[in-house]
Amino acid sequence: MTVDIRVIRAGQMYRYYLRQTVVGDGRRPARTPLRAAQEQAGVPAGRWMGRGLAVLGLAPGEEVAESQLRNLFGERGRHPYADRIEAARLAAGDSPKKAFKAGALGRRVTVTGVDFVFRPQPTIYLLWALGDEETRRVIEAGHERAIVRVLEWIEDEVAVIRYGTDGIYRVRPPGLVAARFRHYEARSGMPLLHDHLLLSVKGQCLDGTWGSIHTTALYENTVAASALYNELIASEVCEELGLATEPRTVTPGRRPVMEIAGVPHELIRWTARRSNQIATCLSELEHEYVTAVDDDGEPRFLPVVSERARAKLERIAARKTRPPKKEKARSLAQLRADWKQSAILSSGVPADVISSLLEHARAAAAAIRARVAAVVDVALAAVDVAATVFVMNEGGRFHRRHLLAEARRHLALVLRGRRRDPGLDDQVVAAAISAHCLDISEPKTVRGLEAGYRLYTARWNFADLPARRRPPTPAPDLDRQPPADPGEPPAPRPPGQDAGEWEIPRIPLQYERAVLAGAVVREQLRTTTASAVRGRAYDVVAHQQAAMPERLLVPEPAGPGHDGQEQEPGRPEALDLTALRALRQSRTDVEALELTTEQLRHLAAALTKTSDGTRARKRKYTGREIAPPVHPERQEEQHHPQQPGPHGPEAGR
Repeated sequence: MTVDIRVIRAGQMYRYYLRQTVVGDGRRPARTPLRAAQEQAGVPAGRWMGRGLAVLGLAPGEEVAESQLRNLFGERGRHPYADRIEAARLAAGDSPKKAFKAGALGRRVTVTGVDFVFRPQPTIYLLWALGDEETRRVIEAGHERAIVRVLEWIEDEVAVIRYGTDGIYRVRPPGLVAARFRHYEARSGMPLLHDHLLLSVKGQCLDGTWGSIHTTALYENTVAASALYNELIASEVCEELGLATEPRTVTPGRRPVMEIAGVPHELIRWTARRSNQIATCLSELEHEYVTAVDDDGEPRFLPVVSERARAKLERIAARKTRPPKKEKARSLAQLRADWKQSAILSSGVPADVISSLLEHARAAAAAIRARVAAVVDVALAAVDVAATVFVMNEGGRFHRRHLLAEARRHLALVLRGRRRDPGLDDQVVAAAISAHCLDISEPKTVRGLEAGYRLYTARWNFADLPARRRPPTPAPDLDRQPPADPGEPPAPRPPGQDAGEWEIPRIPLQYERAVLAGAVVREQLRTTTASAVRGRAYDVVAHQQAAMPERLLVPEPAGPGHDGQEQEPGRPEALDLTALRALRQSRTDVEALELTTEQLRHLAAALTKTSDGTRARKRKYTGREIAPPVHPERQEEQHHPQQPGPHGPEAGR
């Protein structure tokens, strides 16, 4: 996720933001004015953003002053010009109490704002750091436009002011107020273009009174905001520079990341010093987790590392390996020169490739755009989105914001860096809700009646892919199980394997199961002749071709056949099987493309085993009998037993 969110408290504003964040995460010298400290640190001045600036006498793009930050964020939500207002009231003869109240924006609050951190994908800020000045300016401009669009979406769809008993009534403010600060590097000294957007919780109601923005709503929509920013920054940069994106798997079993095609992976690893440190620390923490025992010698935790436990351990590892603040500031020009020299010397990428990185990316983009058409099938996109969200949410229940975030990710995968029509993500969400989701809301408050808080689940069954199932405790394996008592001698291990190097057992990740679920439903729709939307059948082949890497597309007809198999007449083949096998061993592997035709048929046939349970669940919520779905024809028992793995029998556990 490339958009993070943190709460800003009044005291924290002084201790952290006014001393370090506003000067590029450096150390601000004591009694140094803000603008002078920013010039010394080599970072630009902060700028005001948002539609609510006019009410406070500010303008978009205006430089942020230290007194304005202190009043709005550090003094528990006062007017940015509270000092002037209070002085004017005192001069007019008002009492100090009345003058102080005149400079306040409603009630005083402890949580004065939230800090959104926007950072682009690694390949984008690598082009920004190693490219020429024109490339740098284009990327920074696209970065700013993406932040503006995300803030506008938050103002239009997310931000609300609560009032009434327990805050059951909500009103949307006409605009928000935010201060943006740009940083150029990470704590490790590596390039990392990112902006801190300090968003004030103060908002004005329609009657002119001031209230507080509901921060929980901001937290709930952070993933959707991150997906929107990723899609926007990629499309802005790709359209302006003639580039394209491709999916790259960073962690096996997790969602692929959309990166700029043509940028070598070695450069990403060159910038990933912090990631390597976190991974090393995480391995040690996982070992401590599965071997931890209480005073009685009993295991304290499960013998496997769940996805939730791994996420917590990752946060602990990030805190433990966090480097100190930088001591010496450097200008952006000096930083870019040092980065380029360091990349040439230590990344392993040839110097001519680094010097012509943009040309290499453009060549890769030309190949992708020539063979991958930007075809968005809303009906099939709704299938993928609903299936993924159903599997990846607790109990198979989700809200509209989950569908919206997944729809934006899906569009980024299909469009490959091309701009899309506004509202296309909302169309996909609407199609998913109307065709594949079941409303199971039981609202007890006014908030429960709102569209954003309606509760949904999927209409399908997924055979052996339930929404959530606790995996069985694995049997002890002396070759892999660590000793329960740290004082006992270690169990036998394979030759050549040192202590602590045994493989930590982990629960299969949810995204792997989500991929299987989407494949099952797509295969059922493809083999069901009665499936149609708005009078036309699902165009599965066109949809698959739009979402695949260019190496998976069928090459131009040049030979008698592909992989020794003849193509069925009248049915276009969507996969080049030779390229598919090669891709499984490459670094750009995508989990969604690892399913063979035999596995898909097996999964589709397995749908018939749990149809009774699905109809019972539907009757529970709808109160009416559901006609049995049309299932594909059963295949003969020709498939071989599946091996354990992400697509084996334990994939849904």
